[in-house]
Amino acid sequence: MSGLLGKKIGMTSIYDENGKNIPCTVIEAGPCVVTQVRTKEKDGYDAIQLAFEDQKEKHTTRALKGHFAKAKTTPKRYVAEFTRFEEKKQHGDVLDVNVFIEGEYIDVVGTSKGKGFQGVVKRYNFKGVNDATHGQHNRMRAPGSIGASSYPSRVFKGMRMAGRMGGNRVKLINLQVMKIIPEKNLLVVKGAVPGPNNSLVIIERWS
Repeated sequence: MSGLLGKKIGMTSIYDENGKNIPCTVIEAGPCVVTQVRTKEKDGYDAIQLAFEDQKEKHTTRALKGHFAKAKTTPKRYVAEFTRFEEKKQHGDVLDVNVFIEGEYIDVVGTSKGKGFQGVVKRYNFKGVNDATHGQHNRMRAPGSIGASSYPSRVFKGMRMAGRMGGNRVKLINLQVMKIIPEKNLLVVKGAVPGPNNSLVIIERWS
């Protein structure tokens, strides 16, 4: 599994050869710097660590400053490890959007938008009480019964109830790369990608 770190720019749409309008997400993929090379002999597994997006030195710890200095790069905001790169990488190598190929399928990992504490209608698409009959003046969006009284005398774990919604790690698989704009390091993928604009995404390529 190789890939890059990137940033979600926003959504757009493009037309295919048949004139069909396809919704797409634009991702700024890289450039990423190789800041560490893991080997089986030293670490027990093969991987490379990539760093993405410049960060001010005053917001970087001294330990990380030294870590980035070894790779001869400026402090970065995000780091992540990737395995199974086809070519051997060295400290300080820069990877950009050209590691991808138009038409291939990739996986994208992001953090979904946080929506705070939500009720069952928004969180789980409960229908609620449609007809305001039989005196149900304040039960329109209620969850209804959540269990019996005498047995089991408790609420089972996993019951769909109100609670915090969103802000979770979400992975979308098999998104097609529709277009690559190498001069701007932009990747246009088919469909939606989790998270707000300018949020971090991890793009995984199964090679």
